[in-house]
Amino acid sequence: MTQEPITNWLGRQETLEEILAPGPAQGLAATLNLDPENFAAEGAILPPVWNWLYFLPRAPSRQIGPDGHPKRGGFLPPITLARRMWAGSRCTFHHDLHIGDRATKTSTILKINEKQGRAGTMFFVTVRHEIRVDAILAYEEEQDIVYMDIPKVFTPPEPVPLPACTWHHDVPLDPVLLFRFSALTFNGHRIHYDRDYAMGVENYPGLVVHGPLQAILGFHFACLEQPDRKPQAFRFKGVRPLFDFDALSFNGAQSEPTNTQIYAANGDQAVTMEAQMTWA
Repeated sequence: MTQEPITNWLGRQETLEEILAPGPAQGLAATLNLDPENFAAEGAILPPVWNWLYFLPRAPSRQIGPDGHPKRGGFLPPITLARRMWAGSRCTFHHDLHIGDRATKTSTILKINEKQGRAGTMFFVTVRHEIRVDAILAYEEEQDIVYMDIPKVFTPPEPVPLPACTWHHDVPLDPVLLFRFSALTFNGHRIHYDRDYAMGVENYPGLVVHGPLQAILGFHFACLEQPDRKPQAFRFKGVRPLFDFDALSFNGAQSEPTNTQIYAANGDQAVTMEAQMTWA
């Protein structure tokens, strides 16, 4: 698959430093129909998973691959399978991040596993991220990235029915929402905004809704339902692709005193993402 053993990437680290400026948070707030002024002032609390707007890879245009992602290699292993996706994450929140913080993010490749699935050979790469402010650990995440070939025909997995829930929020989908989120996260992956590429090259039936966008929305609605509680941990995994022509809803229920189960679902009430919030 590569010119050198993929195991050579195990333990590889990357450290980035960034001031958590108000602009990205204000842009996401506007995209989610929140008040951008809530994130204008230095010291405003940044919702924990909104750190995904920062520490972004900014590859020069000459280093972009045909899918719109940076070319393979560098920090992540140069796996040649054509499709690369963020499959899920497990996040722990230790201290609040604030607008204006000078933060340091250290990423380490923990695992690289090859598996055989319904779609053929797949590689799963697990990356650990730690964000510190003044050397104090504020945020931890284990992120799973999956690599696979592009199937000749799109075949969705068997639907997982939406279970009974106690709250529900609908979110309108359109290409503008997907484009704005791609821009905010500097994500050039063409499946989210280039319909000809998404359908003609990657064989999807439409534009693909970002996994982290669904995760951020699920996190947001769980906090909206329990505004007096403080998030301690959050985990999510993709279950089924979601497209711009679908209906989208977020649904949740308390599973035990400290946990809320969260589900994104399409118009057929099939789960597209499962998540869990743990409250302090």
